Amino acid sequence: MTTAPARATSTPAPDPEPATATTTASGSTRLRSAVQRERPPLRRALDAAVGEESVTSAWAAASAAWLRRVVWPVLEPITGFGWAVLIGTVAALGGGIALGWKELIVIGLVGALLLIAGIAFVVGRNRYRIELDLAYTRVVVGERALGRIEIHAASQKPLLPATIEVPVGTALASFHLPRMQPGDVHEDVFAIPTSRRTILQVGPVRSVRGDPVGLLRRQVKWTDPVELYVHPKTVQLDESAPGLIRDLEGITTRDLTNSDIAFHALRDYVAGDDRRYIHWKSSARTGTLMVRQFEQTRRSVLALGLSTSPEDYGDPAEFETAISILGSLGVQAVRDEMDVVVQTSRRTLPASTGKRLLDALSGVEWSPRDDRLLDLAATIAREHAGASVIMLHAGAGVEPTLVRRARTLLPSQARVIVFTVGKGAKPRLQPMGDTMLATVGSVSDLPRVMRGVALQ
Repeated sequence: MTTAPARATSTPAPDPEPATATTTASGSTRLRSAVQRERPPLRRALDAAVGEESVTSAWAAASAAWLRRVVWPVLEPITGFGWAVLIGTVAALGGGIALGWKELIVIGLVGALLLIAGIAFVVGRNRYRIELDLAYTRVVVGERALGRIEIHAASQKPLLPATIEVPVGTALASFHLPRMQPGDVHEDVFAIPTSRRTILQVGPVRSVRGDPVGLLRRQVKWTDPVELYVHPKTVQLDESAPGLIRDLEGITTRDLTNSDIAFHALRDYVAGDDRRYIHWKSSARTGTLMVRQFEQTRRSVLALGLSTSPEDYGDPAEFETAISILGSLGVQAVRDEMDVVVQTSRRTLPASTGKRLLDALSGVEWSPRDDRLLDLAATIAREHAGASVIMLHAGAGVEPTLVRRARTLLPSQARVIVFTVGKGAKPRLQPMGDTMLATVGSVSDLPRVMRGVALQ
């Protein structure tokens, strides 16, 4: 690699700007002093004592940092029941000594002994090497998902029994770890429920030590959490089913260009035009050079829209079916190397690959604050105006009149198909002008519906 030679430099002339800066700083200092003089004397005294830049404020910040660093790790193992026993112990001892009640003193001593015994159970540090492994990080709803933890005793001394906990979403898997000798390996396998589409956070794996009474509980994290994607159910579509969105030449627009595929007309030659597009027969007949002019074509874009408003659905199962239909269409379009955009009522989902699309759909939830189908159509028209085919997905809460209103908001050149999911409904296609309304009861009906749409 060639390095540019060093250039000789001279000392630059002094910059007059610093003087201006000094003047400005001095002006701001005078202004701050004037503002301070305008404040009442009592207010100035309070600011000096407890203000943001006072010694008291700095001491409070240092004390808070010391409490978080030193005191909190000591108090963290105390459970709610342990705090109750601690407070009761202090109150019993204080009241018994002050009032001379031997019964209260005995109760306080018993509580103190329980706390001391509990400390003996949690003092010390177990040394483990724990591995968390999932058989699959991506499964379909209803498929079996398994996890495995492997625990190695990394201490030179025997380790006391402990409890191993693995958080799985909002649930908790708990395992009893027996007494381990140096070099021992313990393995446990657990099943993960996948009854609904979601993104589960598995882990972190933590070891828990505590006393039998439940006064103290000390836990140590050993692994990082792992995400498990539970994908929606999808169906395989025939290659001919999405033929309406496959376009090798793109869609023709009204924009004119000098080079493309769709021929439009002839015009006079202008200096700089490509001679390859000169139409020689017309040039010979008119006596002037004539060149071909074309209509600009654009690559087809499939826009998939999903309403996440509960008002557009009659049942949560309809929402899951709508997601499955969208996922099936999106994965097939990605497989056919189409340009796909996916828009929900709240955000745009990544759809560069089928895996990324299904991962994103795993975390989609509905919310009463989300917009309905009409606002979703307006968002697609604004952000994806170049889409050639638009497919909207909603539930039985969407009526044909709402579909007609949504169509008026979408680009006029786009072909629009609206999928409405009805629980137990029979598949049906209903033309509404240049819009196709498809009613689907189950995702398994989608291949037949798409074949019908391709024939329209």
